[in-house]
Amino acid sequence: MSRLSRRTFLAATAVGTTAAALPPVARAGGTTPKASSRHDYAGVLDLRGVPAAAYPGDAHDNNPVNVFADLGAWHAYALPTESDPASHGGFTGPLYIAQEYPWWLSAGFSRLRLSESGHDLDLSGGGEPVFTSLPGTLCQEYDLGSGLTVRLDLVFAGSRTALVRALLTNRGPARRTLHASWTGSLLRPADAPQSTAAHLAASSDGVVADFARVRETWDFLTDGTERFAVTHRRPVRTEVDGDAYQTEALEPVVLDAGRTAALHWAETYTFTAAERAREAATVARALDEPGRVFAANAARWKGYVTRAVAGVPDERRRTAVKCVQTLVTNWRSPAGRILHDAVTPSLSYKWFSGVWAWDTWKQAVGTARFAPDLAAAQIRSMFDHQIPHDSPVRPQDAGMVPDCVFYNDPGTGGGNWNERNSKPPLAAWSVWEVYRAGRDKAFLREMYPKLLAYHDWWYRDRDHDGNGLAEYGATVDPANDNAEDTRQAAAWESGMDDAPRFDAALGTTVVANTSRTDGSRLGYSLTQQSVDLNSYLAADKQYLADIASALGHRGAARTLRSQAEVVRRAVCSTMYDADGGWFHDTDLTDGTRLTARGRGIEGVIPLWSGTATARQAAAVRRLLLDPDEFAAFLPCPTVARSSPYFDPEGYWRGLVWLDHVYFTVEGLRRHGYDDDARAVVDRLLAHAGGLTTDAPIAENYQPLTGQARNSTNFSWSAALLLPMLAV
Repeated sequence: MSRLSRRTFLAATAVGTTAAALPPVARAGGTTPKASSRHDYAGVLDLRGVPAAAYPGDAHDNNPVNVFADLGAWHAYALPTESDPASHGGFTGPLYIAQEYPWWLSAGFSRLRLSESGHDLDLSGGGEPVFTSLPGTLCQEYDLGSGLTVRLDLVFAGSRTALVRALLTNRGPARRTLHASWTGSLLRPADAPQSTAAHLAASSDGVVADFARVRETWDFLTDGTERFAVTHRRPVRTEVDGDAYQTEALEPVVLDAGRTAALHWAETYTFTAAERAREAATVARALDEPGRVFAANAARWKGYVTRAVAGVPDERRRTAVKCVQTLVTNWRSPAGRILHDAVTPSLSYKWFSGVWAWDTWKQAVGTARFAPDLAAAQIRSMFDHQIPHDSPVRPQDAGMVPDCVFYNDPGTGGGNWNERNSKPPLAAWSVWEVYRAGRDKAFLREMYPKLLAYHDWWYRDRDHDGNGLAEYGATVDPANDNAEDTRQAAAWESGMDDAPRFDAALGTTVVANTSRTDGSRLGYSLTQQSVDLNSYLAADKQYLADIASALGHRGAARTLRSQAEVVRRAVCSTMYDADGGWFHDTDLTDGTRLTARGRGIEGVIPLWSGTATARQAAAVRRLLLDPDEFAAFLPCPTVARSSPYFDPEGYWRGLVWLDHVYFTVEGLRRHGYDDDARAVVDRLLAHAGGLTTDAPIAENYQPLTGQARNSTNFSWSAALLLPMLAV
């Protein structure tokens, strides 16, 4: 498959540059329209803000300014604020990713300035400007007074390039002669050596910021080959003064009465010289045919919006489009060790510019609703690093998919790359859902053997006693060099990192797993068999059977379904506590249900996977609807309110995560409780802070207040909220 981010120039009618061809910028808010035009979704996310420093994060490493990116670009922008005239005339940023970490290059690198007869014009001279976004476009409108208006629009032309268009319109009675210039300056990081990484230089058609080599593993990573470049369509001259520059257009803009003229420039961020050579054609086409770029952008985003809101009630459609914008902004095109287009958890959080396995499985399900090819690509981005059967380093892990991959692996100084553990086996579900959306049978054929290898790895390396029930665990890895680190990695493998059921103080530890053929070390297992893991594996077998059947492998499909039934029965008979009406992990040694650790939301997974019996599902439903258990102000906390370990601020000890709300909703629907499922979604939308406004979608939420917590603009929350909006 060709790179998605290169599919830029769609066949479409070029957009003209007259004012009449462009709809006015709409203000955010107002009544939600019933139409599906992207112009009806102005300002679904508040993208206004200007950074005061190069480091984008607050005390919790969260960027308080929401940003927009597209087509997998590694740089992003925001809108200025109406109350700050110094920020007017340009887009906030860019925010660029120094391989793994986001930083602000500038508060506004390319700010347009206009003058007439030697006098600077006030962009707000005719009234307050309007800043908003349409799906796929950042927009600004200025009234300078005396009939002169300026409109700025930013879209992405490719995976490394943004295109900015300035439309200058003369609605007055007389000709106007304007002179255009652009100014900008660097925001430097406070600490060395990253503080001296960037330096400005003039170019023949604009200005560039080149980067020195900096290898700060936990903060800033560049190779000395990165460059941010501004390229103008019209002839310009640039002067650089330290960390500031000024670019002037060599020719004036002459506007007759009633006419509009356009200025265009491209802003490109590349990692290597090879990328720049490839991107040169994109930049040239964007500047030569800007109308085609804007038309292609509008057509692509119209498709995204139309597909995303299909089946969604009118009053929820703005939230659906916000989900799409969140996922697309977190889309990263291939770079470094990320070999396919992928979706990261959040560009807004310092540590989340990599690709995680179970995030990817969930994100792909949501992305498939509006962009099936992108959904398939992100699954490939994880399977690119599946451990091969002929691995000379870790043959015992053949088939395993690592926890997460980043731009750098350990060999190139990456500290975030993680092969200490995997993540829950939801890949076959994800592949099947993507197939259902796109009907690409070649994708099924490609993924089927990889999925089988991953499935087999779980039973080979994570079934300590060979009884057909698996455990979360850890790999043979230098970082897993003691019992506590190995237990931590095993908890990470569950994805529910600090859930009470994995507490060392409650007796959780690890045991070594060895090969039944030669006695070699395969890895480690927790001393408990987890209900969610084995329910996921039962579902994995069912989805693998569906894939096998679609590919004509009828015998394999029958075998997989038979195996799924065996696991289903084992989960139902050993992990369900009839007295408490809930599913629990069991002790690896004697099979005791670990009920003293309290009820966790993992107990709902047997409903989602189809593992629970009808009677068991009815009992679980009662607890899901009990205000003293899981029906908190915000439904589905990760730990029941009755648990002695419930903490409404705890990461996986009480906060509400939207993925498990999704599993709950789908589990209820699977067992015929459609009204209850709708009630859960209604309660979520009514109580989760900012979910239905222009605030960012959060990583998780406080169950007693509904307040947003941790990372903002979180991808799997957006991805699995999308299908819930249609419930």
